[in-house]
Amino acid sequence: MAQVSLYTTRFCPFCVRAKMLLDAKNVTYEEVAVDSDAAERRLMASRAGSNTVPQIWIGEQHIGGCDELYQLERAGLLDGLLGEDYE
Repeated sequence: MAQVSLYTTRFCPFCVRAKMLLDAKNVTYEEVAVDSDAAERRLMASRAGSNTVPQIWIGEQHIGGCDELYQLERAGLLDGLLGEDYE
């Protein structure tokens, strides 16, 4: 299974929705909270080209945010990105 990582903040409803989808699919992910860590938030913004949360990566591929994650799910593409072991 591809490694999944998310940059999040505690009270972001889009972060909660993204984690809910991954949890429902039993996907293990690394969560990096950027609430009070300016250095991590700058790193996230540099990597993603955006300072909004969540920012999601599957393996080395930047997915984007919550909306993009759900678009992949609706299109039937998310499971394939997660890897063969997931399906």
